[in-house]
Amino acid sequence: MTTDLSFDYRRLSVAQRLELVEDIWDSIDADANAEMLPLTGDERAMLDERIAELEANPGQGESWPDVRARILGKARQ
Repeated sequence: MTTDLSFDYRRLSVAQRLELVEDIWDSIDADANAEMLPLTGDERAMLDERIAELEANPGQGESWPDVRARILGKARQ
């Protein structure tokens, strides 16, 4: 597979580059499956621990839209 990536991403603003990275991650998520991106035992344990913490304290932390807005807001400054 050959893709023309001849544009200079460095000319994008920080906010635009963050959106590009998000789009790339979303495309990986849409196209990949567990066999293509296997987790190590340590990674699985870490995720299990984080899920347990979230279930024990559901009000703790921030939503992705809030975090994203904060990150993009800082990038625009």
